[in-house]
This record gives sequence, structure tokens and C-alpha cells, in this order.
Amino acid sequence: MVEGIFTGCQVPDEQAGLIADHLVQANLRGVDSHGVSRVGVYVDRIEQSLVSARTALETVHETPVSALVDGGNGSGIVVAERAMRLAVSKALDAGVGLVSARGSNHCGMLAYYTAMAARAGLIGFAVTSAPPTMAPWGARTPFFGTNPLSYAIPMAERDDIVFDMATSQVARGKIILAAKEGRNIPVGWALTTDGQQTEDADAALDGVMLPLGGPKGSGLALLVETLSSALSAAPFGPHIPPLYHNPDHTQQLGHFFMALRPDLFRSPSEFAATMTQLAGEITALPALPGHDRVYLPGEIEARTARDRVEHGIPISQEVRDELIRLSGRLDAATGNSR
Repeated sequence: MVEGIFTGCQVPDEQAGLIADHLVQANLRGVDSHGVSRVGVYVDRIEQSLVSARTALETVHETPVSALVDGGNGSGIVVAERAMRLAVSKALDAGVGLVSARGSNHCGMLAYYTAMAARAGLIGFAVTSAPPTMAPWGARTPFFGTNPLSYAIPMAERDDIVFDMATSQVARGKIILAAKEGRNIPVGWALTTDGQQTEDADAALDGVMLPLGGPKGSGLALLVETLSSALSAAPFGPHIPPLYHNPDHTQQLGHFFMALRPDLFRSPSEFAATMTQLAGEITALPALPGHDRVYLPGEIEARTARDRVEHGIPISQEVRDELIRLSGRLDAATGNSR
């Protein structure tokens, strides 16, 4: 259904399939804030000519280990996938691949891209800039985005380690999804416009996000901004237009991707053995009361994905209705039937 919605917007078949796969994979992993709930805003921006339906990457500058690419204001998911694919290719050839991207848009779940590197036997790293919703430590005005980062480490005998986090207290997508579904949010995620704690998702969206761990999250957000925006010459901080409620301006986001071949330092077997021992010792630690055991990053998401493949993905009625409405409208416009 999601693929058909995007082909109905004149997105090429291969790119529509990639976008659909990405969004459904996010839901499979339990990252519902970055899943099919994003279809509506992606479609709106394509139909308003704020995102190009067809994504074509241009290589601005390239070396054997690096590249700067411009996405031409195409789909962020397509730009990011192509950029990480290039980083992986360079790492397999030269040991390391570094790709900076600009002219992009919201690229979804960063874990999707770092997991690509891990599946190729590489260590992956990815960051992206975002519209200003989070105040730097000590400030009361938004400047940074939620500025997420992700890494992935290949594992020989268990699920790959895949870590994905916002540098804010929580990904903004979780607040957007809560507002769409009429749910409250926990206190501590965000402040209202007058600086008060709130459980109201709509008030939080109008207000300001809080950095994770105070100055620590703020410092990480600055690193993400540097790698995503300063390296690529993409807009930064308050110069990035919003994704939602923005009928006039393109975003032109920046991203950064790295893939690293572990055998630059150690033999593959030695590295795999150490990671197996490291993971085994961590997960064997005694668990706190209320926890069944200690998990590695990505383990719970991988388990959720297996469960949802077998039993299905729970989708709220609000998101379900939106998908049905979009599918019906675009089918009618293109003369398709499914």
C-alpha cells in the first residue's frame, strides 16, 4: 500500500519501493514514530513541490575514501540510502568510507543505514541535522534539531548491535505521533512556549525539546550539526525550515555517513571473537529488579521485528485511516486499482 501511494505521487518504482521498505522496517523494529505515520507529510511535501518526486544524486567532490553528494532536494530516505551505499563501497575497497550529503530531506530511521554497513561486515555511523526544536544547554530558545546519531557493529553469533538515539530527551517523532493519536507524553520530554513542563503533546510541539542529559546531549547535538551541516554546506540550526506546517520552503537537510572495515586494525576473526566475548559478558550481568536480563543496543528491536513479522504490525486507527485515504485518493488520480 505504501509503495503504491508513492508511485501515485510520481515517485519512480524503485525509489517508492525503497521508501516503503524503510518505513515498514521502522514499524517492524517498533520505531513507530519513524514508520508509516510519516507517509502523510512525505506525500504532502511531494505534492506541494517542496520535495522532488524523483531523486537524483550529484557527486560534488570525491576521493577514494570520501564523497560530498547533493540530493537535489529529493527524498531523504533515497538520498541517505544511496550515500550509505557509497560509504560501504568505499570502505570495502579502501578500508573507510565517509560520505557527506546535502540537498536532502527527512531521512527516517538512521538505524536503517548503519545496519546496512553492519550487514556488510563494517562498523557504521550516521548523523543528520533537523529543524530547530531543541534549546542548547542553558538557553530557552530552540536552535538545534533533535540531531540523532546511530552506530552499528557487525556480530558473528548474534544480532548485530544497532544503536539509534536522538540527542534530545526523545525523538520528536514520538511527540508528533502522540499528538496525532491524542495521547499525553511523559513530563520531562519538552517544555511549553513559556518554559513550563507539560504532558500535552500539542503544547510540546509548540514549545521546545529538552537535550538528553542536559549539557551532554547539547554537546552531542553540536557534533551532529558540525558533521551534518558544516561539512556539507547544508543549512544549520535555525536556518533549517520545519518539516510540518511548512507550505513554502524546502528543507535542504545535511547528513553524514561513515563505514569502517574492522580489519584495518585486527583480523576479522580476532575482532569477531572479542565482540562475541564483550557482548556475552555484558548480557550475562545480573539484571536489576523488573528487568528480565541485560540487552545490547538493537536486541529488543530485532526481537520486536521477528514478532511483528509473525503476528503483524499494530497500527493506530488514525494512521490506518490516513493510509487508506491517501491510497484511495492517489489510486483514483492515477487510475490504479489494488
